[in-house]
Amino acid sequence: MTEKTLPYAGLKVIEFTHMVMGPTCGLILADLGADVIKIEPLKGDNTRHLLGSGAGFFSAFNRNKKSLAVDLKSEQGLALVKDLIGSADVVSENFKPGTMKKLGLDYESLSERNPGLVYVSHKGFLPGPYEHRTALDEVVQMMGGLAYMTGRKGDPIRAGTSVNDIMGGMFGAIGVMAALKARELTGKGQQVQSALFENNIFLVAQHMMQYVVTGKAADPMPSRISAWAIYDVFNVKDGEQIFLAVVSDTQWRIFCDAFGLPELLGNPDLKTNNQRVQARPWLLPLLQERMAAYSKTELAALFEANALPFAPIARPEELLHDAHLLETGGLAPMQMPDGRQTTVPLLPICMDGQRLGVRLNPPRLGEHTLSILQNAGLSEMQINTLLENNVIATQ
Repeated sequence: MTEKTLPYAGLKVIEFTHMVMGPTCGLILADLGADVIKIEPLKGDNTRHLLGSGAGFFSAFNRNKKSLAVDLKSEQGLALVKDLIGSADVVSENFKPGTMKKLGLDYESLSERNPGLVYVSHKGFLPGPYEHRTALDEVVQMMGGLAYMTGRKGDPIRAGTSVNDIMGGMFGAIGVMAALKARELTGKGQQVQSALFENNIFLVAQHMMQYVVTGKAADPMPSRISAWAIYDVFNVKDGEQIFLAVVSDTQWRIFCDAFGLPELLGNPDLKTNNQRVQARPWLLPLLQERMAAYSKTELAALFEANALPFAPIARPEELLHDAHLLETGGLAPMQMPDGRQTTVPLLPICMDGQRLGVRLNPPRLGEHTLSILQNAGLSEMQINTLLENNVIATQ
């Protein structure tokens, strides 16, 4: 699949985003071929400079985009961006409610000039009683039941990645795709909204419906009654750990045969999965003792040979060297804004047997300012004037 044959080749997206949620939406559209122009302040998106758990945000979610550094507080800068939006297909933003309206960059204002515009807003909450609140991924995980379900009772814990930010951006992109299809039918654009809180509610819907179906509140995952008897992390030889699962009666027979456990296979109290679930208090300690005699590598080999589910407990940095990802192209070469070479995970889809790769590295601040303005028809004199007046910046 070439750049010209990507599904959204020729689609023009203007992005006013930072952090994770908005950039994820733009990343998806960009990977699918869209020309995504990231509007940044002259000092750059603050996400570029985060430390700790935020240090990977910019490089993870801003490939295949172009950077235009412009001062939106200046009349010239604002006018420049509005001109670009006049020929755009999509605007994406994730600023606080009211911010874009103050600049005249809200959907109502922009759609007057460009009625075919699709405008996607990524917020903390969809319109309603909470929409004025400032939200973060961790905020909605706490109030939306996800932290309760992830931690132990009395110890709510956020999930180990920005699940609502990433999925919220993904649903924003799905909304854009639906709005573009609707535009084909009606000729008109529309505003699309996605939100962290509502995304989180979608994630815990299965637990909400569990209560509806059973009349019993869902227990947090660490203390839940498992649907399967063997579905746990096992401590094995040399202090290592591995997740092992046996989720059907057929797998139970295979497991017992593979590990030489005829006494368990022949036990009538362990014949069905539900019986084994009820026997977990004594069955798991027994199996834990048996599995402890094996190394993680030995167990992985046995489980794989018998088509049983298993998983080594990997740390994120170890995945940069994962054999499957390396061999299948799931990690693509990329240059960081500071010049370092690395690899980055791609979108988890194949199209026509191919992964959607890196066409543009995460941009340096203002890297594409000149080419974007030249393509927009500005003369060298006009561009130089904007530079002299500190309206734009280049790298």
